[in-house]
Amino acid sequence: MSTTKAEQSLVVLGAGVLGLTIAYLAALADDVSFNIRVIARELPEDTDSQAWASPYAGANWSPMELGGRDERVRKWEEKTFNKLWDMIPTGLVKLLPTKLYTARVGNISDLWWKDLVRNIRILSPSDIPESFKTGVAFDTVSVNPAEYLPWLQSELISRGVTFERRNVRSLDELKSMVGPDGILVNASSLGSRSIIGVEDTKLYPIRGQSILVHAPGLQECLLVDSETEEATYIIPRPGKGQPDTAILGGVFQFRNWDTSLDMQIARGIFDRCAAFAPCLKSAESRILKHNVGLRPGREGGPRVELERIMLPLQSTHDLVPWNGSHTSDRVGEQSMLVVHAYGFGPAGYQMSWGAAEEVLELMKAQVTLKHDI
Repeated sequence: MSTTKAEQSLVVLGAGVLGLTIAYLAALADDVSFNIRVIARELPEDTDSQAWASPYAGANWSPMELGGRDERVRKWEEKTFNKLWDMIPTGLVKLLPTKLYTARVGNISDLWWKDLVRNIRILSPSDIPESFKTGVAFDTVSVNPAEYLPWLQSELISRGVTFERRNVRSLDELKSMVGPDGILVNASSLGSRSIIGVEDTKLYPIRGQSILVHAPGLQECLLVDSETEEATYIIPRPGKGQPDTAILGGVFQFRNWDTSLDMQIARGIFDRCAAFAPCLKSAESRILKHNVGLRPGREGGPRVELERIMLPLQSTHDLVPWNGSHTSDRVGEQSMLVVHAYGFGPAGYQMSWGAAEEVLELMKAQVTLKHDI
């Protein structure tokens, strides 16, 4: 068995929060030396592109049902929450006092996330708006994608990671970059529905719309439990370059690919949020931007798993695009190790560190196996 430190080629497809976080952990690995390249159609500076979700996320930690049903997801959530909580002193993460209102009767013992957040307590009836039956207060966290994604990128560049802008249509295109013994991390989000060689039809969009506001009076997060596609939330976020901002939302429109702005929806979002936070109508508050983005939903939940794919890809109808390296026979057949990490829906930020840690362990196990042979 080799005792030397392994040298490993690693290509990360996708520069959203999952791809960047996976690359970051790989760059910090002390027992495997990864040579990392990030390939993506959109890079962190593309904050106005609607072709990816990460710039438009609420980017806070908030309770979601999947964490209560899936132990694996719960662990991702817990690890991510703890990591972000520890990052509060950096200024990249905001400590966020939060109130959650629901029309359902409940108590803290019913909440799967009661031991994950900080300072949780049930609100007294006098502190709950009339149309709700239960209110819960707790401390959570938020980040600002406009600062958090560039920070991850800058950290990676400082560690020798390279970035390349490229629109990948087929996994065949990446064969020469990954190399015969390399690893590809597929963090291409909704792109995995269309990339030849993946073609995951379980993926679907969850349309979201929100409003970015400057509102110094907002220092508390508000979440309203909803059973319809309309959501009400106010998420203050950290910001050194643009302080005192918050995201107002929103909608969860399943299987809706429309990225155009709907001002009627925007009016509904603003009015619902202003009913809870009248300071939004004050002179010091102003609207900065309207956002529309597509969250990467997936039937059955996120996909984080290994797959070994044979290359060149074989198509039933022989329709794989030519990339200059195809062969007409099977003599040049190779396999490429792929670790998939996509389909996190509205929870990419709040699962990012935990899911990335699992991806890293999957990769390290394969490197160890290769060097033990």
